[in-house]
Amino acid sequence: MHHPPPSGTLPYYEDVSPSTGALPPRAWWAVSDARRVNLGGAWRFRLSGSAAAEDDAFARPGYDASGWDVLPVPSHWPLHGHGSPAYTNVRYPFPVDPPRVPTENPTGDHLRMFDLPDDWPGGAALLRFDGVDSCARVWLNGAELGTFKGSRLPVEFEVGELLSPRGNVLAVRVHQWSSGSYLEDQDMWWLPGIFRDVTLIERPEGAVTDFFVHCGYDHTTGTGTLRVDCEPQGTVTVPELGLDIPTGEPVIVPVEPWSAELPRLYDAELATEGERIPLRIGFRTVAVEDGVLKVNGRRILFRGVNRHEFDPDHGRVADMETMRRDLLLMKRHNINAVRTSHYPPHPAFLELCDEIGLWVVDECDLETHGFEVVGWRGNPVDDERWTPALLDRAARMVERDKNHPSVVMWSLGNECGTGRGLSAMAAWIRRRDAARPIHYEGDRSCADVDVYSRMYADHAETELIGRRSEPPLADAESDRRRRDMPFVLCEYAHAMGNGPGGLSEYQRIFETYERCQGGFVWEWIDHGLRRTAEDGTPYYAYGGDFGEELHDGNFVCDGLVFPDRTASPGLVEYKKVIEPVRLVGDSGRGIVTVTNCFDFADLSGLTFRWSYEEGGTAGDGGQLVVPPLGPGESAEVELPRLPRTTTAVEAWWTVRAVLAEDTAWAPAGHEVAWTQFASVLEWGGRAVAHRGRRHAPRLAEGGLIVLGPGTFDAATGVLRYLDGSPVQGPELDVWRAPVDNDRGTPRHPDGQLERLWRESGLHRMRHRAERVSLGDETLTVVTRVAPAASDIALRAVYSWAATGGRLRLDVLVAPEGDWPLPLPRLGVRLGLCPTLDTATWYGGGPGEAYPDTRAASRIGRYTSGVDALQTPYVRPQENGARADVRWAELRRADGSGVRVEGAPAFWLTVRPWSTRALDAARHTHELRREDTLWVHLDHALHGVGSHACGPEVLPAFRLRAAPASFSFTFSTLGAADGQADPAEVAEPLPAPEPTTAHGGSDDQNASDREIS
Repeated sequence: MHHPPPSGTLPYYEDVSPSTGALPPRAWWAVSDARRVNLGGAWRFRLSGSAAAEDDAFARPGYDASGWDVLPVPSHWPLHGHGSPAYTNVRYPFPVDPPRVPTENPTGDHLRMFDLPDDWPGGAALLRFDGVDSCARVWLNGAELGTFKGSRLPVEFEVGELLSPRGNVLAVRVHQWSSGSYLEDQDMWWLPGIFRDVTLIERPEGAVTDFFVHCGYDHTTGTGTLRVDCEPQGTVTVPELGLDIPTGEPVIVPVEPWSAELPRLYDAELATEGERIPLRIGFRTVAVEDGVLKVNGRRILFRGVNRHEFDPDHGRVADMETMRRDLLLMKRHNINAVRTSHYPPHPAFLELCDEIGLWVVDECDLETHGFEVVGWRGNPVDDERWTPALLDRAARMVERDKNHPSVVMWSLGNECGTGRGLSAMAAWIRRRDAARPIHYEGDRSCADVDVYSRMYADHAETELIGRRSEPPLADAESDRRRRDMPFVLCEYAHAMGNGPGGLSEYQRIFETYERCQGGFVWEWIDHGLRRTAEDGTPYYAYGGDFGEELHDGNFVCDGLVFPDRTASPGLVEYKKVIEPVRLVGDSGRGIVTVTNCFDFADLSGLTFRWSYEEGGTAGDGGQLVVPPLGPGESAEVELPRLPRTTTAVEAWWTVRAVLAEDTAWAPAGHEVAWTQFASVLEWGGRAVAHRGRRHAPRLAEGGLIVLGPGTFDAATGVLRYLDGSPVQGPELDVWRAPVDNDRGTPRHPDGQLERLWRESGLHRMRHRAERVSLGDETLTVVTRVAPAASDIALRAVYSWAATGGRLRLDVLVAPEGDWPLPLPRLGVRLGLCPTLDTATWYGGGPGEAYPDTRAASRIGRYTSGVDALQTPYVRPQENGARADVRWAELRRADGSGVRVEGAPAFWLTVRPWSTRALDAARHTHELRREDTLWVHLDHALHGVGSHACGPEVLPAFRLRAAPASFSFTFSTLGAADGQADPAEVAEPLPAPEPTTAHGGSDDQNASDREIS
């Protein structure tokens, strides 16, 4: 075992002790009647390349720093032109030699001059730092206050006797690397600096030193227990409850409980001789009972996310507006829980969680993941010399955040392996706060925790755990104890790029098995840093874009929102999957079943609306009367009786649950849940059919074939013109620009689909026309599509026919050879005029969907500009497919364009650049509009999964190479054409010629004229 040298033989930034000179940790409160001075703003700044490059003369009053740069505080200096950010996931970006750090240790000297307010009363005062990365040494007016580590945790110093009315000099030396860096190997950018508030706080005589609000709720009696421990003694008043009690004394009173769904808070005040502090008290009890995690006596289900603090311009500098924006976005997308990965957040964030209503797993600022690379040798959490630093971090988290009802679990940290230090942390936390369970994922024995937590357990294993039938531990007692615990996926559904897939299947497991109490999607936000290309185009940078020696690429971009906090398709999908009201329609019986899936709230706050559409055209609508069902209750509600339809188009019911009134997080009318289901129609009339003569194909000059509105290349059989407009294709297409999840992980090489696809040549398929033949009314083209250096292939038979101005393509596809891999896609690709810049379609929308991410796709008629059809993933990849499309029209500004109808319904993707360009791009600004609009009409797509870190695509969503048939009908639209009447359907065109499985004709009809 590698041990650090004894304390005292190393400089403070390498010493394993946590701090010197700091006061004991205590609770955080935002305001009181004691004075505060915010010391943020413009500071003088000097960057050195090492910790010893400069002496400490800058800390003395009178030092001339006028030649230094100016840096805003809070900030990270690499984001202001001083050095560069760096991203690693697991590996330390310095030699693993604990607790030593490199001589090359960027060190930022910060200077702030300030005066006290004219009415500052003097006396005791505290200087508080809420976050400094990673180690700091502090002086005030030339006197050294101390040193500290623990980047995402607060520290306070007593400074009252050092203050002057004018000309105070605050000096802070910050080192990027320290012994603390070994405890802060979280998956994020390495960004040093003073990145949270710096505050001077008056401490009048008799002011509050610390306080602890103990609030419990007894669900059997409806009463709450309140006791506020305070030093010094004081009083607590809760006007709404008629309470005016001494601190330290418990009281039992009828109350309304706090929960994430109903975040009931009571305004209160804590008063001592020297200070008055406004409180917001929430009554709730957290317990593990009968193997289930309960709040206020009820099982809860986490519909959660992991949340790093991040801003694309400011890094981990968080302001109130951004924090509130995050929480409103979460609530509006049905998210009810946050794991503060992997450190305590800005303290105000928890106050917002109390107010708006989210469950919080508060995680300590601790991760030693990089020791896994060296076999966990020297891991600090299993070295007693580091235990004081671990206990310091646990105490600073618990003491700061102990008064928040939203915090329902403490987490010891993340990805630290196992060790005695974790046990010491857990024991200390239990002594200090026995009212909250303890979480930690990294120890499968669950020796120190109250819940069994895992990350990225796949669906099958999660279901076994739900049944309490997972493989046993070797130690029988540990196995029994763990099997009796509730189960939480602290990370799952890795939201990197296009995805995550499989959310619906996870949610089914959570709702089926009482033990499975949900989880936290990894993660909330893409950590892309905003940059501008040479031509002025903005984009987001990721690992490797700053010249890092070691980096993990775009693995830092794995969130449900883009860096600018725009919702990704993954967040829209997650909202639908976790919606807290289940709606199931049955048009045959004329009812919709409504089930309340909330844990505490009834449905009185929701209004239920129905609408009826035929062929994408809005029909009737109205309101359903739904009883105020309690949690877990269901009811069948009758749908209105509508007049019998007289059209031959499909019709759909949509039922929506929306907020009845404004809430703290969304306005009235905000949609919480919805369902859509097909109507059972009684056809009352005969459909109008397109009629026209059937065309015969003919040879034309220039090596062309003409069939109705289509002109084909006689040698290849490829369509070249449609009604005179140039067309490229359509031709069979199987390749997609791989999504992040196609890359897989090195731990599971068999799941690295991108590598396997490229090794098989699927990105460079070649097309050989084997036969082009003309029948009386059809043109048949047989093509073999295959990669070089392989004997696998796809045999494609294209059968073309024309009626009137409509051109129909029937495609038969059959695989040849041994296909061990799924296909990325199966369909046809064609190139059209780039002036077609608007798409209208009837099918799934409004956003993108893939086979395992389609829960949020609903049938309707949609219109979008082509640019808006693209999803701007930070690393470009396959995106933008619309599911279940019946027909689509692509139009120019004058209304002219092309219409495509599919049988069966198809996947539509429209792009102003090719798949090849999308595949090659590494950032969004590298994509440039081409002189062709590329249209993908796919019969089937491979799912996306979440295998960048999580499970592979589930078997049901893998696209197996197998025989397939599908059809498309093309026609042009004139400038004066309106959208097609949905009541009109095409007269069936001739069926394709019969073929064998391998794609050749069974019988070479004598009337066919072979061209090649």
